Amino acid sequence: MTTLTTTPTDLYPSRGATEVRVPRKDPVVWGSPDTPGPIQAAELEGFERDGFLTVDQLITPAEVQVYRRELDRLVGDPAIRADERSIVEPQSGEIRSVFEVHRLSELFANLVHDERVVGRARQILGSDVYVHQSRINVKPGFGASGFYWHSDFETWHAEDGLPNMRTVSVSIALTENYDTNGGLMIMPGSHRTYLGCAGATPKDNYKKSLQMQDAGTPSDEALTEMASEHGIRLFTGAAGSATWFDCNCMHGSGDNITPFPRSNVFIVFNSVENTAVEPFAAPVRRPEFIGARDFTPVR
Repeated sequence: MTTLTTTPTDLYPSRGATEVRVPRKDPVVWGSPDTPGPIQAAELEGFERDGFLTVDQLITPAEVQVYRRELDRLVGDPAIRADERSIVEPQSGEIRSVFEVHRLSELFANLVHDERVVGRARQILGSDVYVHQSRINVKPGFGASGFYWHSDFETWHAEDGLPNMRTVSVSIALTENYDTNGGLMIMPGSHRTYLGCAGATPKDNYKKSLQMQDAGTPSDEALTEMASEHGIRLFTGAAGSATWFDCNCMHGSGDNITPFPRSNVFIVFNSVENTAVEPFAAPVRRPEFIGARDFTPVR
């Protein structure tokens, strides 16, 4: 017997001849108000409205030290540096990110399973979840480059094949986030509009985009309009603080030219009801260490 598979309708076109703006067609908070978890009702309302949620202390100072030592161990390991999951700064040659960190480190794997972390993801997404992507981001002082403005969903939809906006990220600070050392910036409310970027996706685009984004980059005109409409929020906080944000938030970060490093662990949870299909606007899938194809729920 032949089994026929159908490709989901592309609700969010991108990478065409022109840039397009499409109103969001998916919920922001998928869980019901009585879904159990650590997020309070007022906080969920704020997430619905703004597209993000901040937690002043997600992990304790003692835990921060444990994870900082693990980050330093990974970054200093020659085998990790030689692994394709490590991305280096094009100028300095220093490690910028290490992907699939929950598979490289038992400590970071435990963090993924921590109810303070995965419990919030289940609440927002209204289902069991799996890890679509994890990484540590390292921004040493004196010149570490930033991440240009983008919507994660635009890339995950176009290049990884996530059908719907049912994905949430958490960035957990492992160093102090000042207003000067390249912190996360988000346009509040931008998650309600999908910006489909212009230009075809090159094959193996990820090799370039993880160092310097090109395909999937909004135009200056679109960014100016969105910033004028929504404003820009810069996130600061102590080590151990965290920012949860919707997959379609327009966000980015600047260079870090201060002496003070900025490092964080970044975990992306996707609903098990929104598993990846074939890319919607790319010739091939990205590697699984960037866009997972193991949809096993986090328990």
